[in-house]
Amino acid sequence: MQFGLYAPVPHVTAGSQEIEQSIAGALSPLPPSEVDPAFALAREVLCAADRAGFDIILFAERHLGPDFEAWILAAAVSSWTRRIKTMTAVHPGLWHPTLVAKMAASLDRLTRGRTAINLVTGWNVEEHRMFGGDALLENDDRYLRAEEFVHVLRGMWSTSPFSYHGRFYQVHEAQLLLRPATADLPEIFTASRSPRGLDMVARTADWWFLDYDKAAQSVQQVMDSLRQSIDVMNEKAAHCRRKVRYAFNPFIAFGDSVAGATERAMQLLASDGSEAEVQKIMARIVAPAMKAGCVGPPAQVRDQLLAYRDMGIELFLFKLVPSKEQIAMVHDEIITPLRGAH
Repeated sequence: MQFGLYAPVPHVTAGSQEIEQSIAGALSPLPPSEVDPAFALAREVLCAADRAGFDIILFAERHLGPDFEAWILAAAVSSWTRRIKTMTAVHPGLWHPTLVAKMAASLDRLTRGRTAINLVTGWNVEEHRMFGGDALLENDDRYLRAEEFVHVLRGMWSTSPFSYHGRFYQVHEAQLLLRPATADLPEIFTASRSPRGLDMVARTADWWFLDYDKAAQSVQQVMDSLRQSIDVMNEKAAHCRRKVRYAFNPFIAFGDSVAGATERAMQLLASDGSEAEVQKIMARIVAPAMKAGCVGPPAQVRDQLLAYRDMGIELFLFKLVPSKEQIAMVHDEIITPLRGAH
């Protein structure tokens, strides 16, 4: 079993005073000799996660907002960590794969092989247009583009000079004179959901972030939905003579009971920040993730994670309130008891 977490950034974080301070001051100069409070939080929490035995960090990408650029933040934090992997998000509609290949190889060598890619096919049309890209939402071309993107990445990492002639990318004898740190190339994670997106996952991804039917209300219904998704992907990947590994994103919180843990988590999430922004993040990210059954007494949460493990899920990328205290609780109640569980 592997364990990960999201880097605390504005568009995926609620309940953080540091994030709210960063947002409030984003359009003003920083006080002399101070770093942005969002970076201070990320460094503190993610270094604590590194020491606590977490395996991977996802640095989500949002350009139209007060978030730090994902690759810059990932590189800065990675200079402070020692063993945890860095998974950085990238939108093919905003980046050229030859450039990302160089960026990823650079980060991989700087971190001694601790780099992965989170491939995001994109949905924010305004953001793509503002920053010079195209989301391609009108049809399934974005999935073909994503497949070509990954093909170019892996080609650049393994062959020089490298040429590729696709529909979206034309590469002629490109040279990447800097290879990744290890013979095992950086892994590709993604979370596509549409039928054509699932084909893209089966053909190109190393890992797939599972989701479940939003109509699911009980933990059993969530598990049934996840099991169906795994069965579908196993069949699709087998047709491609590939194996896709599975990751899942539950919200995790502890208490003496499910109700007590839920109440405590809600208090932490709403403790800081504007009510409107917190409610938006709650509705989009936190509330759905709470349906996974990982909120409650620690023993119950561990049993639920083991049930997911037995279904074939290998990585749990936790959604949680970002603090050193929460990291310590996950270490004590989840990572230490379950590390090496069979």
